[in-house]
Amino acid sequence: MKRNMQAWVLLLVFTMIAGMIPSGSVTEASHVPQVKLGNEVLLSSQMHLVKGKRVGLVTNQTGVNGQGKSLVDVFAEHPEINLVALYAPEHGIDGKAKAGAYVESTVHPTLGIPIYSLYGQTRKPSPAMMAGVDVLVFDMQDVGSRTYTYMSTMNYCMVAAKENNKPIVILDRPNPVGGLIVEAPVMEDKFISFVGIDNLPMAHGMTAGELALFFNRKIGANVTVVKMEGYTRDMIWQDTGLTWVQTSPNIPTIESAFGYMATGLGEGTGIYMGDKFQWIGGKGINANAFAELLNKSGLPGVTFVPELMNGVGGVRLNITDYRTFNPARSGFFALAYAKQLTNFTVPKSGSTIVMFDKIMGTDKVGQWLDQRLTPQQILANYTPALNKFKEERKQYLIYGSATDSIRVRVSGVQVHFDAEPYIDTQNRVMVPLRAIGEALDSYVHWNPSTREVTVRKDGKIVVLTVGSRRVLVDGQEFFMDTVPVIKNGRTMIPVRFISEYQGARVDWDSVTKTVNIN
Repeated sequence: MKRNMQAWVLLLVFTMIAGMIPSGSVTEASHVPQVKLGNEVLLSSQMHLVKGKRVGLVTNQTGVNGQGKSLVDVFAEHPEINLVALYAPEHGIDGKAKAGAYVESTVHPTLGIPIYSLYGQTRKPSPAMMAGVDVLVFDMQDVGSRTYTYMSTMNYCMVAAKENNKPIVILDRPNPVGGLIVEAPVMEDKFISFVGIDNLPMAHGMTAGELALFFNRKIGANVTVVKMEGYTRDMIWQDTGLTWVQTSPNIPTIESAFGYMATGLGEGTGIYMGDKFQWIGGKGINANAFAELLNKSGLPGVTFVPELMNGVGGVRLNITDYRTFNPARSGFFALAYAKQLTNFTVPKSGSTIVMFDKIMGTDKVGQWLDQRLTPQQILANYTPALNKFKEERKQYLIYGSATDSIRVRVSGVQVHFDAEPYIDTQNRVMVPLRAIGEALDSYVHWNPSTREVTVRKDGKIVVLTVGSRRVLVDGQEFFMDTVPVIKNGRTMIPVRFISEYQGARVDWDSVTKTVNIN
């Protein structure tokens, strides 16, 4: 009897309407993003970060919500958000300026607020640019490469926030090429620049939010990262359900984003990219020989098709598996084989650091190329430092892989949480009460003075207290064999109390780490 009463407690909390969700209320997954962006989480549950404050928004055309609406418009229309300034990175607020082109500050044509350029007279918000804001909010889509300057702009904004004693909020977004591939030499201090702002490898496998936490080890700013919901680090862009927005003139598509590191590493060598990072070649290259070398190298997820472009030999990327394709490694292999075929001149740093070394993050790659090392030897040379970085970055990662994360499905529909479910010391799967309660259309109220959570649904009232086994169900007292806790700002309760009692059934799949509630 006691076991059934305990089961009934959580049944009331979570499944008072289990099996009653109309099948027609769920939109087909193919039409709905699987990931809830940080900007959407901000508006749904973290408005306190911007409400009643003068907001400065660092963004461009990529700063959209899951439905493709510009965050500038979303903020401007929101009655509780006072948007007072915009800040634009390289390529400008609309993303149309050419790479490296000077961007002027201007005024928004309809809102009448300043658009401060962070790729003109300054790349860091000046005190004058910061004077009229209470909080900076950053929302831009990265492409996953250390050399892409949007994350450098984020770094500079964090520094400015620190210097001007202002908080900065990072609205997180996916790493489009995924969070598992970490590749290339790690940036050395001597070569840090705006195209390589910190000690990262070319492919860092981190989101903007994770990079912000990594950057902040040196900066010490007041940073808040608004996490995505439904995102796992083994996702690539195609898994998110989001629509790609052109990030810059040469990256109009997700295919270009994947090709960026594979074809864009030859700065100053005569080896260059073509067709929006879909082709790589150069004078003196025999296209067939180049393709043969690359195709025999065992690079996963890609084949290379020989192709002349404007009479110049090269290869076109044919990505066959976007999940196993390693853009940065492919780029180093292409550069090393191009050196074998053409013996191009490697740019050398002297009193001035050349762009090639800034891109590489070191002058050692140039030395290895001049030594005519194979790409496998180059890979072996940079791997020790890369492995050290992989260990260091673990403390800044805020998303697990799907194989690491616990998933909860109600009637076959996955519930997305802003705090990860976990297994506690008593071997109980703990889940955020509010998120799952609201997913089931229950009313959930938190009383901070009593530390009580009240859940109401269809006239039933359940009251749980953080740190206590005691539960009130319609005024009757019962006891659980574990206690609710607060973790990462969320009240977590044991999911096992959902049971087959009164039609609700819970199954735990230990292989996939999935709780299925039906």
